[in-house]
Amino acid sequence: MIDYDDLRQRVVAVAEGETDAIALMATMVCEVHHADARFDWTGFYRVVGHEILKIGPYQGGHGCLTIPFSRGVCGAAARTRTAQRVADVETFEGHIACSASTRSELVLPVFNGEGRLIAVFDIDSDQPDAFTPADEAALSGLLSAVFERVRT
Repeated sequence: MIDYDDLRQRVVAVAEGETDAIALMATMVCEVHHADARFDWTGFYRVVGHEILKIGPYQGGHGCLTIPFSRGVCGAAARTRTAQRVADVETFEGHIACSASTRSELVLPVFNGEGRLIAVFDIDSDQPDAFTPADEAALSGLLSAVFERVRT
């Protein structure tokens, strides 16, 4: 299991003083993806237009390039601005199968320091029911700590 205190210390230390959202996303993706074997695909989908997400920094196989807010787990997280923890993606109506190996998913909204939604953070697992409330809480807190310094 992940040592979230250690992960948080590493990410915050590496990101210290950085305000560029893409640089912060790339750093966070690298650290989180390699922190736990459950994480098969880890990445950001950035808000690039009216209710449109576009792939950002990621680790793992290819992801979907564009996702509307109206589709999939990532779209639901963006649309509702709430975390989506899906134990079985086959039961999620409208799930977008970017990878056939994905069995469960955790998607967290990412807000900048002004409270504006700038992205969603998507973690896929090839294991069913891979994510816990503790994963959701720890990663949500880490996102807040890292992206609070981003202003636009």
